[in-house]
Amino acid sequence: MTSTVTPQAGPRTVRKTPPGEARTPRRRSGRLRRISLPYLLLLPALALELLVHLLPMLIGIAMSFKELTQFTIRTWGDAPWTGLENYTLAIDFDAPVGQALLKSFVTTCLFTVASVGLCWLLGTAAAVFLQETFRGRGLLRALFLVPYALPVYAAVITWAFMFQRDNGLINHVLHDQLGIGDSPAFWLIGDNSFWALLIVSVWKGWPFAFLTVMAGLQNIPRELYEAAALDGAGVWQQIRHITLASLRPVNQVLVLVLFLWTFNDFNTPFVLFGKAAPEAADLISLHIYQSSFQTWNFGTGSAMSVLLLLFLLLVTGVYLLITSRGRKSGDV
Repeated sequence: MTSTVTPQAGPRTVRKTPPGEARTPRRRSGRLRRISLPYLLLLPALALELLVHLLPMLIGIAMSFKELTQFTIRTWGDAPWTGLENYTLAIDFDAPVGQALLKSFVTTCLFTVASVGLCWLLGTAAAVFLQETFRGRGLLRALFLVPYALPVYAAVITWAFMFQRDNGLINHVLHDQLGIGDSPAFWLIGDNSFWALLIVSVWKGWPFAFLTVMAGLQNIPRELYEAAALDGAGVWQQIRHITLASLRPVNQVLVLVLFLWTFNDFNTPFVLFGKAAPEAADLISLHIYQSSFQTWNFGTGSAMSVLLLLFLLLVTGVYLLITSRGRKSGDV
């Protein structure tokens, strides 16, 4: 029996690639791919942002320098340029247009401060209260989020029916059941319209503050409260020095978002009062709408919108600058 011996192959010599010769381009391409991937993923969102927000904003800025009325709106691209005339008219506080805009601006500032303050206060109080474990806590959390989950138009229309003078639920409870006032109050006209708008705004906005603060409270260790209690700190001291101090970054973002939403709110006053809001509840967003679509002076309305944009950008920049300095000084 003969055996066949298969010759073994000799040792293979593998040429080692010197560092920096062939692997560097491959590594660089992989690194570039990893760096460019996030920007490629952001491109659809940036394109939609450009289409939905930036492009109309640029068109509105261009319209603010034109004489756009009911006679020239059909061919607004060929409307005559007026320069800064629309801006001069808007900020001329000795003229009726400027006086009305200034009064609407002051009303909006008062309304925004009151609404944001109450939303933050109610949201924080409810979130702190629901941190403790008790029976029915999950049900209360769900009920508190109902105003935030409801569609804005359906909720505000319901409130408009409740504020009716003759057959509204508010007057039925206050006047008929509790006997407050000599006669049913007018809520959607006159001075009471400001308070009606504030009630609807707070009811609609405080669940967002509650949800945000409740999420921030989850990051506070319970050991801090236990240690503070052992050191003799009371409930209010724990809330002040632990809860509010730990929630400072969350509250900074929350207050800014609530401010921008409330100051720009158009849906709530428009649905509650219609196209013409009472003087006491004449928010600047609805005032700009009336100046544009009721008087057919789109150039002046666009100038007012640009001024509102500049004001919000200024407030946001100053707010971020102050809060960032406060964070740095707190870290030090």
